[in-house]
Amino acid sequence: MAEPARLAILLSTFNGEAFLCEQLDSILRQSFTDFIIVARDDGSEDSTSGILARYAAAHAGRFFILPDEGANLGAKASFAALMQYVLEHKSDLGLARAYMMFADQDDIWLADKIEIEFNSLLRLEQEGAYRIPALVHSDLEVVDREGKRLAASFIAYQGLQIQRDSLVNQVQSNLVTGCTAVINEELAIKALPIPAQAIMHDWWIAIVAVAYGRRLFIDQPLVRYRQHDANAIGAQPFVAVAPSAKSLWGKIRAYQINPHLFAVAEQSHAVLRHHSGALSLRQRLGLQLLGCVNVRSGLLQSLLFRLTRFF
Repeated sequence: MAEPARLAILLSTFNGEAFLCEQLDSILRQSFTDFIIVARDDGSEDSTSGILARYAAAHAGRFFILPDEGANLGAKASFAALMQYVLEHKSDLGLARAYMMFADQDDIWLADKIEIEFNSLLRLEQEGAYRIPALVHSDLEVVDREGKRLAASFIAYQGLQIQRDSLVNQVQSNLVTGCTAVINEELAIKALPIPAQAIMHDWWIAIVAVAYGRRLFIDQPLVRYRQHDANAIGAQPFVAVAPSAKSLWGKIRAYQINPHLFAVAEQSHAVLRHHSGALSLRQRLGLQLLGCVNVRSGLLQSLLFRLTRFF
């Protein structure tokens, strides 16, 4: 009989004293209980490290805190370090396989989040090819600093088109919010190392999942996604572009260069460098085109970006 699957929850913290206890409590109240928390503090200057130590002492054997080197790596590199640590120490952590779920320090998890997502991942593995890289993620409820609802659905709030699930679309726009994601060991191995050109760790992992395996979206909010002044990346409401009465020349001049697309272009180049062998000709062509959106023309940027949607 197969050994029951156990899960590692990866938590990177930074100056999170205001909300960390509420988040940890929501994780510890989960209906699924066979998990460990592997935490790394990213150079906090408040009481975050002390909070982690206190919870670790109160829940012996459930918390594993990476040695404090005092370095501030940023969220992307900090989560990459956690992933690498779990892969290298999975036996010491009591893991038969390195299933990983990502946690932010300031959210609130619904009580059945782990159970729903982890079981969905295990079913996804069974349905696909043997140990194919796989990722499961869900919708979120957007709340304010005090926990009051701002939006019932993060996907709708952001105007994300979750059905656009091609590889090139995933490189264009991140459809996976890290704090809702759970991945298997095969995906973690493929995703590491996360290159400097990757915009965020969750975005890169989602790209790799689509390139090599499968991504499954659960159309159900399983995280209360807290918005406040210190968010590393926050949720902004989607605003549809209103029709313009300007002349054609006026419309052309109105296009502004989007600096974010320079980062998207670099990320596209990185996918080609690291994972070109796993991609189809159509995917490679789409990424090459997307890599051209670093032009110094807002109009041309917009045209190229829209054209790549067909890949």
